[in-house]
Amino acid sequence: MSLLREHWRKLALLIVGAGVAVVPLFVTGTDARYVLKVLSFVGINALIVLGLALLFGYAGQVSMGHAAFFGLGAYASAWVTKSLGLPWLVGLAAAVLLTAAAGILLALPSLRLKGHYLAMATLAFGEIMRIAFVEAKGVTGGPDGLSGIPYASIGPLSFDTPQMNYWLVWGVLVLAIWLAANIVNGRPGRSMRALHGSELGTMASGINITGIKVRVFTLSAVFAGVAGALYASVVGFVSPSTFSLHLSVILVAMAVLGGTRSLAGPLLAAVVLTLIPYADAILPGLSREVMTVIQEWEADVYGLVIIIVILFMPGGIAGALRGVFVRGGEAK
Repeated sequence: MSLLREHWRKLALLIVGAGVAVVPLFVTGTDARYVLKVLSFVGINALIVLGLALLFGYAGQVSMGHAAFFGLGAYASAWVTKSLGLPWLVGLAAAVLLTAAAGILLALPSLRLKGHYLAMATLAFGEIMRIAFVEAKGVTGGPDGLSGIPYASIGPLSFDTPQMNYWLVWGVLVLAIWLAANIVNGRPGRSMRALHGSELGTMASGINITGIKVRVFTLSAVFAGVAGALYASVVGFVSPSTFSLHLSVILVAMAVLGGTRSLAGPLLAAVVLTLIPYADAILPGLSREVMTVIQEWEADVYGLVIIIVILFMPGGIAGALRGVFVRGGEAK
């Protein structure tokens, strides 16, 4: 039975990957560039939320500072490619190494913290890094940010069009989903679920909870760093205002709405909530007045989503779907 489920998972990932790959072939017209850039932003946010799904949904650890890891990855890649003139893959490697180191440094002193205290520690880290992005003018450009960041390229292949950027972002996301799925379906995933259920019980079972926390925090930070490197190359400009507490709250809202013990739920939530400010790209009939209201109340919508999910749907999208399937099975 488990072998059959594994085959279905692989088939589902293959179908999703194929569907994502052909999207640019059907996006045409005057708004094609804009729509593809929006969909690239969707993929970037989904990559960060995928890391949060592992950290929050499986390991039960909270982070309110993932915008900082996102920013570290973006600035590392931007500085290496723009200021040093090195290839994009070197910039990507720098983003991975820097965010992995930052994830370890933040995870180690936070091991004794839980719940709200852990959230506050990660929030403080995010605010410290935002200030550092402003003050480190020699590397980050200060409040004005860095512009003129080159497009991503791998050897002779240059990702210098909206279509190529889209394929790059979503190709990396599909690979990350495959990696995360293998993790959660193996021994590390079982250890994370045990940690989420009971830390004391996990320790009593002989599982090294310190190692689990550090590894999942580091992997989650790396996913955000890779997303930052992709963002820098897609947009060509980064500034401290992008990597604010506001973004961290949005990312947490996506993870909370998606639910626990699931990768698909948070990814779906990331797609939906990312598209809210760009609803006119998907629904062309929306008036300018409606879009203005949506954008003005965007932060309130995200906060309301978190409150509603906590009060009425604590399992998120994934929990609600599991409940439907369980009830459907019992009815039969």
